[in-house]
This record gives sequence, structure tokens and C-alpha cells, in this order.
Amino acid sequence: MLRTHTCGELNINSLGQTVTLCGWVQKSRDLGGTTFIDVRDRFGLTQLILNADTDAELREKARSLGREFVIKVTGKVLERTSKNPKIPTGDIEIAVEELDILNAAKIPPFLIEDETDGGEELRAKYRYLDLRRNPIRQNLMLRHRMGQEVRKYLDAQGFMEVETPVLIKSTPEGARDFVVPSRMNPGEFYALPQSPQTFKQLLMVSGFDRYFQIVKCFRDEDLRADRQPEFTQIDCELSFVEQEDILNIFEGLTRHLFSVVKGITLDTFPRMQYSDAMRLYGSDKPDVRFGMQFVELNDVVKGKNFAIFDNAELVVGVNAKGSAGYTRKQVDELTDWLKRPQIGATGLVYCRYNTDGTLKSSVDKFYNEDELTNWAAAFEAEPGDLMLVLAGPADKVRKQLNELRLEMGGRLGLRDKDKFAPLWVVDFPLLEWDEENGRYHAMHHPFTSPKPEDIALLDTEPGSVRANAYDLVINGTEIGGGSIRIHEKSLQSLMFKHLGFSADEAQKQFGFLLDAFEYGAPPHGGIAFGFDRLCSIFAGLDSIRDVIAFPKNNSGRDVMIDSPSTIAPEQMKELSIATTIN
Repeated sequence: MLRTHTCGELNINSLGQTVTLCGWVQKSRDLGGTTFIDVRDRFGLTQLILNADTDAELREKARSLGREFVIKVTGKVLERTSKNPKIPTGDIEIAVEELDILNAAKIPPFLIEDETDGGEELRAKYRYLDLRRNPIRQNLMLRHRMGQEVRKYLDAQGFMEVETPVLIKSTPEGARDFVVPSRMNPGEFYALPQSPQTFKQLLMVSGFDRYFQIVKCFRDEDLRADRQPEFTQIDCELSFVEQEDILNIFEGLTRHLFSVVKGITLDTFPRMQYSDAMRLYGSDKPDVRFGMQFVELNDVVKGKNFAIFDNAELVVGVNAKGSAGYTRKQVDELTDWLKRPQIGATGLVYCRYNTDGTLKSSVDKFYNEDELTNWAAAFEAEPGDLMLVLAGPADKVRKQLNELRLEMGGRLGLRDKDKFAPLWVVDFPLLEWDEENGRYHAMHHPFTSPKPEDIALLDTEPGSVRANAYDLVINGTEIGGGSIRIHEKSLQSLMFKHLGFSADEAQKQFGFLLDAFEYGAPPHGGIAFGFDRLCSIFAGLDSIRDVIAFPKNNSGRDVMIDSPSTIAPEQMKELSIATTIN
């Protein structure tokens, strides 16, 4: 080893030792008679000192060092006269006796410090430099720790880690596949897995009983802060279990991670029906760190000649506690925020419950104070509260009010990143209607089992069939989801039929699974956690990019290596891909 210690481990107990460190120059300060150099590695930072007693040639070499030079230094550990309590090595410094420049460095394009002057695109282009910064390094150390603890917990629960293929078969359900041409099979393609779903079910058929994998998955879908083209799942499957068994085991995993990694003991994990989540929060992943539940007002506000309410399928609102002091300008700004295309509300109605007990609304022309008192009763409002109301088609307006609720929660300081509110959402619909294609799709995937008591509804009311499906939500983010699977060929074939597959199409796409079910498939179910999302919540980040070593940008590009990119015509020909794209 070139070094005897890292730059983060020396302390007051190391005084008098002669040590060798290797690392990068964070910065240097030449004060004439004395030169200080901060040397950094991934473990920390140590201060070096050269003074008038140091060899002149050595001092001159030290003055030549620039930021990010890679150096090796040997010297004696001394006690610092001016200590730095903010770092573990702040009590000591190294009196330099030998200095080797292992590699010089160009001036970096941005400051490699906790607070940098580099913009997001610049740092993405030089991601290998951005990774030297403490916040990014700490995020990846956190990710490493969480991965280790996941493996410890699941191993103790009797799970076996098994790798599944990366080159698989494209299927029509779910998000778009990334496809890979096969040189040895001209005109045919592999797909990269959106999840190891069918393989982990086959492992259950094989008798492996409890499987897990921390696995890369790929989806060619539009990106946002919590999505990447390639992402990582904690993927799990279990045999001979019911829904409650899976919820208890993975509630245990979540508690373990919060306890060991963050030192936090989580309270209860309440269960909420999907239908209640949509009715009370307008979302299947509600943020329950705060209240502000939806209040439906059809019976209270209709029939007063206010056409917007009278003609609406649903009139619904939230009570922003203590916000009656919002000015007209603030309410107008909030209305404009709601009218943005990404939300699409047509307007906002409000009612202030003033601290003097009076009620004042934006629709006083249609509602007198006695009628507004009925509003306040429905909202359980008190003096000082602000009632915010939207109207329109039920599904649309619930989604809009969900956005408004989250925005107000943020403005009122109710979405504390240091508070964690886990929640299981259960009993999702099995199917959802696709307006564009005029048919039903599986809400989760085609292998999710329906509630046994709802199977008869598949022919008459398919939209009413509930699934044995569940999602874990923390702070309004879906952390994981899963289901009890279909394990009988007859029921799986029936499911494919209701999803619009002919018998031949089902056999062509999923014949391997249907055939496997005829050889003794056990009852089984599973779950997959979004590992990147889980890490970002632990790190207190809104985006998953900073817990991924080399992420893509919002366009799905890696600007550091300039990918995706074109390939040579000769390679296209070898892969039997046409070189002209119309």
C-alpha cells in the first residue's frame, strides 16, 4: 500500500507517529513562512503544514501544487494550535517530511466543495469530479450501507439471492422495452427487463421458496425526478404466503433500515383501501404526514344557481388550517399555479373563516353567510382557516386537488423531510380502462391475482374487480409495490383473455409460464422496492439522481460519455438493422 492511513482516521491519539497519506489537494494556503495544504480522500480531510524549518526544496514543491493534484505525503503527526472541531481530524496536522506528486491536474471546471459553483449540466458532464464532493460521496455511502442492511435482513429471513437474465423477451404489457438486436439471430431482438417478474415466479415453481435480488431494471419511459431509464429494485418473491405475511415481512425490512441506518423507530404502518386513498387524498400514494383530507361538498353547495358547482360532477375541497390571512394576491397566485397546463384547473373558489368569526368567500354573490356556515361545518373549520374548493369531473378534479393539497402542505411547512409517515395502500383495482386503445389493462401487471370473491365480476363488471395488490408509500412517494400472484393456468389464461389476448397470443408471449403452472406451482406473492427512491428519501433528496453514481439527465442522456450515440454502418449491417431511418 502506498499509504499507511486514510485522510479521515488520524486524531489526537496519533500524535508523534510518522504516517504516509495519499489523496487530492483540496486547497493550499501560502502564508509566507508557513504553507498549509488540505489533502482529501473519500474518508476525510487532513491538514498538512510546511514551515521555515522545512527543507526549502520541499517547500517550493508544495507551492507548486494546484487543486486536485494527486499527492503522496509522509510526515509526523502534530497537535494543531488552531483546531477545527467540524472535522474528525481537526485536532492534528502533518508536518511534511516527504512529498511526491503522483499526478498533476488541470484546474477543475467547478469548485469541488460541498457548496459548488457548478450547474447541474456542467456537473453531469464531469460526473467523475462531482463524485469527489462530500454530499454526493455521502449519498453513495448511504446507498452502500442500505444495500448491505437489506441483504442482512433478508438473509436472516431465509431469502436466497438469485440472479436472473438481463437479455429477455419483449412483452406488450407495461412500459416500453429497451430492445437489443441479436447478431446470431438476424431480425430478432432481446429486451432488457422492466422487472424480473416472470423469472422470479418460475423460481417459486422451482421450489426456491424465498428469493431476492438487488437488480437493475430498464424502462423506456418519460423521465422525471424519481425516474431513470435504468433503475434498481429490491426484488422479492415468496411461496406459501398470504398478503398479510408479505406486508409484515417487508414492514420489518423498512423498520430495520430506518432503525439501523437512521436511528429512527417508525410508528405504525396503517393500511388504507385504494378507494379511500382516492376519495380522501386524490392519490394512490397519499402523503399522510399531515391531514387536510378532502371534503366532498355536492350536498352542501348545489342548487344555489352557481353554474360551476351545479354542473360539476364533483365539488370538493380542503381546509388549509390557519391560512385565513392569505391575501387576495396570494390566492390569485395560487389560482394561476393551479391553471398551469400540467395541472389544468379552470379556477379556484375560496372561503375565509376570519378570526372575528365572519365568513367571506369568492362567491358571496351566490352564498349568504348562513350557507357559508354550512361550508365551515362540512370542513370542520375554525376561525383563522381557509377553505379551498375545486369543481369538475370527479377523477380530474381529485387529481387537481391532490396537487393543491401537496402545494399547501409545502407552503405551510407540513411536509417535514425529517418526519416519516409510512402507509400500506391495499385492494387496488385489478384493471384500468385505456381510453386511447379502448380496452382494459392490468393496473399492476397481468400476473396479479384478483380477489377470489371478485372473479365472477370479470365478465360483467371488470372495472370493479379488486386485486390482491399492495403498495408501500412513505411521505407521498411509492416506495414499493407487489401482489399475490396467479399460480393456476386456468385463471392466468382467463386473465389474458380479459386483457385482450387470444389463446395463441397468450401462448406465444407467455407459454413458458402457463406451461410451468401445470407442473405444481405453489401459491406465491412478492414485492419490489424502488431502491433508488428509498435511498433518496433516506438522504432527504427530491431527486434520485444524486443517489446514483452515473445517472442520466431528463432526456435520458449520459452527457459525460455522450450516450446514446450512433453506431458505425458496418455494425448496423452486422446486426441486420437498416441504416436508413424514415
